[in-house]
Amino acid sequence: MSDDPCLAGLEVYCVGGAVRDARLGWPVTDRDWVVVGATPEAMRRRGFKPVGRDFPVFLHPETHEEYALARTERKAGHGYTGFVVHASSAVTLEEDLARRDLTINAMAESPDGRLVDPYGGLADLEAHTLRHVSPAFVEDPLRVLRTARFLARYCGLGFTIAEETRALMARLVADGELAHLVAERVWIETEKALGEPHPEAYFQALRECGALAVWWPELGADEAALDAALDRLPCLPEDDAEPCLWRWARLVEHLDDGERARLGERLRLPKAYAALARQVALTRTLWQAAEAAPLTADLVQAWLDEVDAWRRPERVPPLLSLVSLENADLATDLSLAWRLAGQVVPRALMEEGFKGKALGEALARRRHEAIAAALAGEEGGSTA
Repeated sequence: MSDDPCLAGLEVYCVGGAVRDARLGWPVTDRDWVVVGATPEAMRRRGFKPVGRDFPVFLHPETHEEYALARTERKAGHGYTGFVVHASSAVTLEEDLARRDLTINAMAESPDGRLVDPYGGLADLEAHTLRHVSPAFVEDPLRVLRTARFLARYCGLGFTIAEETRALMARLVADGELAHLVAERVWIETEKALGEPHPEAYFQALRECGALAVWWPELGADEAALDAALDRLPCLPEDDAEPCLWRWARLVEHLDDGERARLGERLRLPKAYAALARQVALTRTLWQAAEAAPLTADLVQAWLDEVDAWRRPERVPPLLSLVSLENADLATDLSLAWRLAGQVVPRALMEEGFKGKALGEALARRRHEAIAAALAGEEGGSTA
């Protein structure tokens, strides 16, 4: 029995991720609760605030945690939202757990610590297996992405996707169900996967079931290029505080402008992701040019102009760090060029009498001279 007066007399269970992760020794960040045998009216009388739009969910009056009434779902259309939800005091805990995607997510725990595991989630947890709860897995195409995302989270612990679950993922793709997902939901799952310990496993799993060709065809067009992209996902700039942004940029850096644009439009990519992807692609082009021929001041200045380095100088250090992963000597040369060119400032030129168009031309010329001096190994190059 709970000593919380708001919950007294209710049949309440902790469900899903918190139950799973506690047994894995994985950090538990929040808890989901299911209430069995209650009605919306009873929850409101206890002070719970209704917040669910599609099914009865309530916020605890003091802790503000979410409590959902036990429910079942019936497929009535395509995609992630094509379900009819039934919530009533007659729905059992086992029926509520049955609608979940994977067995490891279909466990519940009572307040006194008793595990309710009707679908073998604990056994699959111990066997490090991601397995569907029931054939109803194929009713929700989002489960393809979720399963791949859980693989990205747990494959470092030895988890794999059960063969029969892989078959259902492929079936959902073959039936065209993934096309009914909305771009925003696809991107939410993808961004979460980019934040997992092994994001490459997400894209690999999607490739294996055919899903990559539906939403990410530009990535899957060249198998060797995709393999190289997945290999470089762990290689990020030092001290990076936004790994998801950089992982996406590294994933798509080999694509041309048109391919990246089409992919970004299809996924409705946030502007920050599209912008960094372009900067990293430009940087890739620069270091590839340097491998083919001696680097010129024209190329370096064009790169700095393209990444908007003069107005956004904070962009340059992480890009230089990225270059150092590919070519340390080139990164050193570029760092010197950037430092010397950065010493050319408009105020000094204005004091010399430059203004208007002439000021812009002089600024570009002096920066070019500084970059050329740096590439020539002249530490004390032109610095107006």
